[in-house]
Amino acid sequence: MIIVIAIIVAVGAAGAYIYNEMQPVKSSEQVVKFTIEPGVGTSGIADILEDQGLIKNSFLFVSYLKLKSEGTRFQAGVYELQPGVTYDEIIAKLNSGDVVKTEMIKFTIPEGFTVTQMGDKLAEEGIVNKDSFLKLAKDPTGLNNELLGLVPADSKLMYRLEGYLFPETYELKKGSSELDIIQRMLDEMEKRLGQIPNFEDKLKARGLTLNELMTVASLVEREVVVDSERSIVAGVIYNRLATGNMKLEIDATVQYLLGKPKERLMNSDLRKVDSPYNTYLYLGLPPGPIAAPSLKSIEASLEPKSSEYLFYVTKKDGSGEHLFAKTYKEHLKNIEKSKAMAK
Repeated sequence: MIIVIAIIVAVGAAGAYIYNEMQPVKSSEQVVKFTIEPGVGTSGIADILEDQGLIKNSFLFVSYLKLKSEGTRFQAGVYELQPGVTYDEIIAKLNSGDVVKTEMIKFTIPEGFTVTQMGDKLAEEGIVNKDSFLKLAKDPTGLNNELLGLVPADSKLMYRLEGYLFPETYELKKGSSELDIIQRMLDEMEKRLGQIPNFEDKLKARGLTLNELMTVASLVEREVVVDSERSIVAGVIYNRLATGNMKLEIDATVQYLLGKPKERLMNSDLRKVDSPYNTYLYLGLPPGPIAAPSLKSIEASLEPKSSEYLFYVTKKDGSGEHLFAKTYKEHLKNIEKSKAMAK
């Protein structure tokens, strides 16, 4: 009889202990944040919950999961819980993946921006340190992307990544580093180029390197406002290059060298800066892109419109359109027409 009583007492004590250990911990207003990494099993999750003071006994929590056939749908992520919740409330939260929403940063890089303009904009928005951003754009050490193998490490380049950071609206985790941001933008450029049908074949057919294509595209981007003219201007650039003795004489390359664009370039500005980027002084293309081209400019440069045009001048009627000419004589007439259009 004594043995039976002892057993009953022991069972009762064990039951009371188990019951007590399975009860919620003392309630608190202090939120507890914890992380469940991908691949962590129920035992590991139970240990985390016990270590964070959200449950009293990890073994009993695992046992409860087995009894309830739970634990197979738990989702990884960062969670927040207040002490005092029940087993079932914990299970429901982990099953639903009710994770803490990650704080994000959102920013937009306009088409035609230079890396300096990007650095200025992102620094003003408190997203990057401008000096660190530009340092990476010049020397992309630490970045990993196949495009880097196609971008020349030329000392003549102002910034090695100029033209390769795709202009787009981005959303990244708050606290992302300059390297994270540039990596994301570079990856986006690689992705967009890969989506152009037969991109590699078209590039090869034109006899261009990627850097040459992106340079032409950046010139088109900075020179053209009207979409329908992008392929025409690209064709003019190729026509002038094909002559072998005509300088491109593109104002945008001078604006790039001046740093802060001027509303109107004077003749003295055109030959002011002695640089291989200055297409008024040197034959051929600049060493690299002068801005971030849009997809439209890249596609227009890949498939330019065939013509005999060698010159173009902006209409001064506010439309942003151009007048095109095959000869210098026609070009001079177009310049006069343009002046006559001035409002």
